[in-house]
This record gives sequence, structure tokens and C-alpha cells, in this order.
Amino acid sequence: MLLAKLFEKIIRTGSLALIDADGNRHECGDGTAPKAAIRLHDPVLHRKLVINPALHLGEAYMDGTLSVEEGSLYDFLFITTLNEPNLQALPFYRTFDSIGHFGRLIQQFNPVSRARQNAAHHYDLSRTLYALFLDSDLQYSCAYFNTPGQSLEAAQRNKKCHIAAKLLLDRPGLRVLDIGCGWGGLALYLAAETGARVTGISLSEEQVKLARERAAKEGLSGKVQFHLRDYRLEEAQYDRIVSVGMFEHVGAPHYPAFFRKVRNLLAPDGIALLHSIGRSDGPGITNPWLRKYIFPGGYSPALSEVLSVVERQGLFVTDIEILRLHYAETLRAWRERFAANREQIKGLYDDRFYRMWEFYLAGAELAFRNQGHMVFQMQLARDQEAVPLTRDYISDWERAHGARSDRAA
Repeated sequence: MLLAKLFEKIIRTGSLALIDADGNRHECGDGTAPKAAIRLHDPVLHRKLVINPALHLGEAYMDGTLSVEEGSLYDFLFITTLNEPNLQALPFYRTFDSIGHFGRLIQQFNPVSRARQNAAHHYDLSRTLYALFLDSDLQYSCAYFNTPGQSLEAAQRNKKCHIAAKLLLDRPGLRVLDIGCGWGGLALYLAAETGARVTGISLSEEQVKLARERAAKEGLSGKVQFHLRDYRLEEAQYDRIVSVGMFEHVGAPHYPAFFRKVRNLLAPDGIALLHSIGRSDGPGITNPWLRKYIFPGGYSPALSEVLSVVERQGLFVTDIEILRLHYAETLRAWRERFAANREQIKGLYDDRFYRMWEFYLAGAELAFRNQGHMVFQMQLARDQEAVPLTRDYISDWERAHGARSDRAA
């Protein structure tokens, strides 16, 4: 069988058994851990998985036409992601990948109307869903683990504190714009912790609605405002601009407009902080399954794609930090909480939805462990003297505010 021969060429590390739709078992790999076995329940998959495994593997798991018989889904995906370079080395798939690169700018074309639809696809799901696997502050981005084994709640508080330190919020009343504010956790933290006046914008109606409810409940409505607004339509000027986990939805064709807008909105002595997923192996394309089912229009860039644009927009890069495995640990915590609430999530949606998100969370974690994904925090300014000459101010601020942020978040 062609599919079995393909798997034998690809799976060289770890052990994977393929049970085809006729019941035949094919052993692949070197016999070492991790180990898993999958079963195909539809003969059509034999052809689909040869032609486009990146799309059809996830679809088959969602639809139940592929099941994991031995080991776990995580074990299976660990093996496949670990061996993906072997797939990419095959001539047929290099050609397929080149075709994907050719169309990536079209896939990432996100004008205002399309960006709104893409955001709604993912972020306007039930708030109960997110509450079942995120931390209590609903932080849906990479946490910051100061020590191994730290709780998700503590690591997310660390992330907010770390970002605030880089924003140099050294006096009350600074005007802060939070682009892609999520459910409002960071904006509320900045206002409560520093006295800043924060404006949060999002394209998700559900996020803005809940963020406003939280601001009112915490007595911060006078300091924090939330708007359903595209960043391209913002007009006010701000002392500080922060964007966490939103840049992945901008799309490479729109990077010049994004950074031009940041520069125009930023005060002459202002500071901006961009927190985004990136890739360490150069420009690429978004996995087709992820693009179709989870993040339409989404793309995580290489730093080389971003820096060249920043340089042309009159902004100084004043600091870059790479968070390597912090997101892998964040996703592990989300994946475990998601699994622990399996029946409740199925009750909210259905079995297919649960399997789709199970596949997403496991695959996303392994993108950081095995496929070169990382998170970067890029600090920007219009004036290169806007921030101190050394990074000591970051750790100084964290030491001064860490204990209070633990109590406040």
C-alpha cells in the first residue's frame, strides 16, 4: 500500500503502527518511544493522506475516520511532528509546499471586513468554553514561567507583570492602547496596578462584552474602556501601545500598515510592546488544517519578516526577547484542563468539536516543542532614548510589583 510505504519513509524516530482500512498492520519507526498506533476506518483516507496529510489528518481525527488505538493523540502527534522533516524532504512534498508558499499572501489578506469575520470564527465561541481551560483571568496567550512547575495562574500573572515592566509605566495617568485586548485581563491589570488609562480594542463582540462587564465589576470603568474596533480605525494618540497575541491575525501583506499605524498612534516619547508567536526557521505557511478550522487568515511570522518592515516605518527596536518553551508549557496546561472537562465541552458543542480542539491544542503544543515555533516580545519606540540604556529597569519593576500583582490578578 502506497500510504504504508510513505509512512515507513517518514517515521524513522519513535514507533508508529498504521492499521489500514483493510485491517492490515504496518510497523514504522525504530522501535523506541514514543509509541502509538492509529487505525483508518475509511479506505478513501489511503489516498487523502498521501496527497495532503497536513489537512486530512486533522479532518480524519475530527470525523472519527482515524482513531488512536494505542498510546494517545499526543503520542501520535509527537511522533509525526518529530519526523516531519523527513516528509518535507520528499520531492513531491517540496513541490506541494512551494505551491502553498505561492498562495500564502492571498491566504493572509485580511481587510477590515474579513478580519472581523476571522475573529468571530474563533473568539466569539462560548465564554464558558474558554473558562473551562484558561486561567481565571482568561489569558489566551503565552504565559511566563519563572520556575519549573509553576501554576498556570502564577505564570499568567508573571506575563502581565513582565509586559508592564517593558512598557515602563512609571507614572499614573499614562494613556495605553491594548490592540487585541481579549477579555480585558491585561488592560484591567495595567489600570489597577499602575493607574494607567487604558483603551482596549478587539474584533470579537463576545470579548468586548465580557471585558466591559469585568471593568464595571472591578470598579475600573472610569479608567478602562473597551471598543469593538479594528486597529486601522483607531485615531487617538497614546503614550504606550501593547499588543499580545493579536499580531498573528494581521497577515504579512498588512505588516507595513500595522507598524505605520503603531508609529502614528504612538506619542513621540512613547513605547510599544508587541508579543507574538513566531517561527525560528524562516518564513513559512500556516498549516492548512489550522487555517481552515481554527485560525482563518492567521499566520505566525519569522522575525526576519517583521524586522525588515519595522525598519522602514521609522520605529526603533529597543528590545527583543525570545520565549522558547514557555508557550509549550502554557499549552500543556490548557490541554490537560481541556481534557479534564471533556464531557462539559461536549455538552456545549459536540464530539466532533471536542476532537477538533483536542487536535488543535496538542498540535499547537508540539509546534513549540518539535517544529521551531517560539514567542517574541519586541519593544519599539519612536525615540531611541525613550527607554533606559540597560534592561535593569525590567527586573527592578518586576521585583517591586510582583507580590502585588500576585494578589491583584
